[in-house]
Amino acid sequence: MQGSLISSEIAEPYAQALLSVAQSSGQLEVIGGEIKSLLELLENAPDLRAFIGNPVIKEEAKKAVLSQVMGSSTNPYLTNFMMLLVDKRRIQFLEPVCQQYLTLARALTNTVLAEVSSATELNDSQKQIVIDKVKTLTGANVVELKTKVDGSLIGGVVIKVGSQVFDASIRGQLQRLSLSLR
Repeated sequence: MQGSLISSEIAEPYAQALLSVAQSSGQLEVIGGEIKSLLELLENAPDLRAFIGNPVIKEEAKKAVLSQVMGSSTNPYLTNFMMLLVDKRRIQFLEPVCQQYLTLARALTNTVLAEVSSATELNDSQKQIVIDKVKTLTGANVVELKTKVDGSLIGGVVIKVGSQVFDASIRGQLQRLSLSLR
């Protein structure tokens, strides 16, 4: 827990600085999209995460790998920001900084992240129904959906927005029924 606290204390000012640059340059959404891609890449490439977080590896090597991985089409502000993190020996906090950036950007644009678990893959119309319901419940302008399939739900959905959980699954209904019968 303490490592997480230290990580968030370090990530916050860097994320705010990047957000400020993104806002002033009018590239809040562009940088946000690239950060989402970067987070997905780091999640799917644990070797890359280990490489950039290794304090023994020289900064030049980390910069070269990051430049190669991100490519020339990456926003120059984001590229320069990552190089700054390498120079300041804070690159191991890249993921928390990126997560914090997305959190701050969502707050700024009145966007919420809804994590939706369903028994089967949702089609586009079902996703739109969930988005509309979340907008109604939260008052958000925009809803980002993160979906996953969980067969144990039997049917229905579980929607998590921040610390709130809306359980409209068959499994949840059965659990509530079981509790009421005791």
